Amino acid sequence: MQTVLIVDDSMFMRRIINDVVTKHGYQVVGEATCSDEAIRMYEELKPDLITMDITMTVDGKTIGRSSNGIVAIEEIKKINPKAKILVVSAMGQKPYVIEAVEKGAEDFVVKPFTEEKIVEALTNLGRDLPK
Repeated sequence: MQTVLIVDDSMFMRRIINDVVTKHGYQVVGEATCSDEAIRMYEELKPDLITMDITMTVDGKTIGRSSNGIVAIEEIKKINPKAKILVVSAMGQKPYVIEAVEKGAEDFVVKPFTEEKIVEALTNLGRDLPK
């Protein structure tokens, strides 16, 4: 069973993603609410796959490094260049997509998403990983 770390500042969104991925046979090993937490949890848990929001707030405020999923992507890729990251964000504008991919994200799903889009993207990312 492939493991997933969910990174999103919204508890509601984390719950939705968690429900979708567990329904389709993935094991959620952790949930992070900001970039700093995501980096720490990635090092600790070593999940197979990561869902990553781009813009996150810390205590209701968008501040620096902790609120930027692109920073987390870059740092996680330094830890493990083979890390599999799926960006799940409402920030669907082209510059954010390009930057996320340049930093190492493999795919991008725009919120609001369908269950099928998330499952398809995670399936594609995890194809070369053990089941």
